[in-house]
Amino acid sequence: MIALVNVSKQYGGDYLFRDISIRFGDRERVAIVGSNGAGKSTLMKIVVGLVEPDAGEIAKSRHNTVGYLPQDGVHHAGRTLFEEASTAFDDIMALHDRVDEISREINLLSDDGHTDSPELHALVDELGEMQHQLEHREGYNIQTKVTQVLSGLGFREKDIHRMTDEFSGGWQMRIALVKLLLQEPTILLLDEPTNHLDLEALEWLENYLRTYEGSIVMVSHDRRFLDNIVTRTLEISLGRLSEYSGNYSYYVEEKVKRVELLQAQYENQQQMIKQTEQFVERFRYKATKARQVQSRLKMLEKIERVEIEDEEKGISFDFPVPPSPGKVLMELKHLAKSYGALEVFDNLNFTVERGDRIAFLGVNGVGKSTLARIIAGIEPYQHGTRAPGHNVIIGYYAQNQAEELDPKKNVLETVDDIATGEVRKRLRTLLGCFLFSGDDVFKQVSVLSGGEKSRLALAKMLLTPANLLVLDEPTNHLDMRSKAVLQDALSRFEGSFIIVSHDRDFLDPLINKCVDFPGGVLRATTGSVTDYLRRRHSEMEQTQTAQRDTAGQAVEKKSALHLEKERKREEAALRQERYKKSKPVRNAIAGVEKKIAAAEKKKADLEAALGTEDTYHDAEHAKAVSAAYKTITSDLAYLYDQWAKLQEEMEGIEMG
Repeated sequence: MIALVNVSKQYGGDYLFRDISIRFGDRERVAIVGSNGAGKSTLMKIVVGLVEPDAGEIAKSRHNTVGYLPQDGVHHAGRTLFEEASTAFDDIMALHDRVDEISREINLLSDDGHTDSPELHALVDELGEMQHQLEHREGYNIQTKVTQVLSGLGFREKDIHRMTDEFSGGWQMRIALVKLLLQEPTILLLDEPTNHLDLEALEWLENYLRTYEGSIVMVSHDRRFLDNIVTRTLEISLGRLSEYSGNYSYYVEEKVKRVELLQAQYENQQQMIKQTEQFVERFRYKATKARQVQSRLKMLEKIERVEIEDEEKGISFDFPVPPSPGKVLMELKHLAKSYGALEVFDNLNFTVERGDRIAFLGVNGVGKSTLARIIAGIEPYQHGTRAPGHNVIIGYYAQNQAEELDPKKNVLETVDDIATGEVRKRLRTLLGCFLFSGDDVFKQVSVLSGGEKSRLALAKMLLTPANLLVLDEPTNHLDMRSKAVLQDALSRFEGSFIIVSHDRDFLDPLINKCVDFPGGVLRATTGSVTDYLRRRHSEMEQTQTAQRDTAGQAVEKKSALHLEKERKREEAALRQERYKKSKPVRNAIAGVEKKIAAAEKKKADLEAALGTEDTYHDAEHAKAVSAAYKTITSDLAYLYDQWAKLQEEMEGIEMG
């Protein structure tokens, strides 16, 4: 599919890599690994054509399509989320045009009698590939597919019609990833695709990529993610490329063996060089040995020196010993937090105890970072209480902490100002853990990149004695080695900590409690992240099983539910129609009942008068009362009859 042949790239005379050759075949799953600055991202940009190599060739098949996700720098504007995602299908028309063009070329070659030419066979193969792509791309309803991928990467239904300008940088990167997955290029280049994903979106992406039809080449510092997807690992080190036929864990194991072998070769070569140099020095001025001396000098010039990478084995650091706190480190009671009309928490209760090592998990936007800031004491809230325990000292890290660094100081001064005790002797080693090596420690903070500032802020925070650490995405700008150093230090930390992160491999050996926020409600469970994921997957399976069981009837039940809904809609329509028909009858009944009530009262009054002696003192009056009584009795009989007929009419409408 794509081949790089003897490719080299240098900046300012220093080679990132020289004369490397790689081939990416069909349905490959490849990881590119190496230390920060080794040239991983540059190599991907060369493949995609964004950077020109200084030497070498890049060969691509004509029907290749390459999709590239950079680490950052993506912004979308001027369209709704759905409209922007749908632009991924603009190429379908281009595919149709290419099919027409290939068909014309095939016809021309056939008409000219070149029915068995290599060119014709190549065109036929390409036509088959184009038609396959069209079948696959058009095999789904575009709207359905866009919605599925948006949902999988964490976008909610209410986001669909939002303008893309409204989304933050992390969500902008998700939009770019959505478009890339929908485009389905034959080779997918992903540079740190997990940086802006939460755990749910990360697992969805893993499952999606496992069944992806094209090839995938990725750079990532998420070891678990690499292990779950890649089957081939390429390492860039000392300007050379080494290949390992397995996932990241396989690479780590195999590299140890290779390094041991290389170390032995290096030591043997150094011994040989030393002996040769000693011979030269000893006999340099002895005429009888001149030919041998020259021969060995030429050998030293031509020898290919074995190089070994400085692994800085044994690098580690320990947090300053914090003061001992009480049993309860932090207690939140009936806490309420909102941003305007957006409610984040309501009546939240949460306790952090000594020995707790907690991971905050869940989709982005549920309040993980907000709760971390409240616990750290830097985020206000509307109601409730926040009660730190006895002798609690909190250390807080978030990526925006980098903005609080003094721009006038250099890297070494920044950490030296707060370091105490023995650790001051090892500050440069500590800074090396966070990718500040050599003269980098003398860089002014003002000239550091965003990632460098974040790493420096993390190193600074870790030098301050604390017994409760609150870390918000501490691994985002760390490479594998730096993460391992931090992980090792946290495993020996004597205090407690809360970590907001989606890096499963980093969290798993550290955590004894997981907190998530299903439905906006805080839920704490004991165990590692693996235990949490196992429980969550079990819950999902139970839910799915229950759904299958309750509709073992699944199709029938859906059909029954559909019929039930239809029946209810029909009944509602019928009731509406009956209501319209019955309204004048109901009004008439109400009118008759009002007349009956008045007539019954009048009849009762007349009956009372007829039962009184005074009525009969005047014969004319008695006659009038008697006549009125007969009339009202007759009127009531008529009204009763009219009411009965109206009731029959109402029953007829209702029985309909």
